[in-house]
Amino acid sequence: MTTNTLIDTETLTGLVKRLEVLEAEADIRRIQARYMFLCDVPLPEYGVKDNQERIELLLDLYADDAVWEGVGEYYDNQFGRSEGKDQLRAHFNNFFDDTREPKLLLNAHYLTSEQIHVHEDGATADGQWIHFQPWLFADGKSLIRGSRLNNLFRKVDGAWKVARTRTENVFIVDLPDNFASDFPSTSVLLGP
Repeated sequence: MTTNTLIDTETLTGLVKRLEVLEAEADIRRIQARYMFLCDVPLPEYGVKDNQERIELLLDLYADDAVWEGVGEYYDNQFGRSEGKDQLRAHFNNFFDDTREPKLLLNAHYLTSEQIHVHEDGATADGQWIHFQPWLFADGKSLIRGSRLNNLFRKVDGAWKVARTRTENVFIVDLPDNFASDFPSTSVLLGP
């Protein structure tokens, strides 16, 4: 081989670093999308028997010391701050409470305006999204929420985990009663 066809160490190191950043961005994108997917109602994850199993799948996405917080003048009081898996479990149990009235029939999550930044250390990152979701309730009420997400991610034992979920209200729009006429009672998306 001639010297002009060899890749020097500096170039190879740079290529590896760029590949690691791309892989980190893809992993973080999948984690954030999985979180939203697991929060959808009805749950599209096939074979999950109840909300307790759903919550454990959500918690698997988080670092042990992770934080989930609502911030800003509207979400501070509504969501507050949960730190560590025990508090996160309680937060998710409150949200997915089957006895809550009116019953939540549909909640679908849409993410836009993605920005993911892998930090120089290669083991931490942040991501921002605009989050949009319709809510339909059994009493006919419905609304749309728009939120900003500013989340942190960290590698834990070689795998990316959510270190912080931070959500800030952008808007809430009440829709006319019985706004939506056709929506599933269960999801069969990933069924056999």
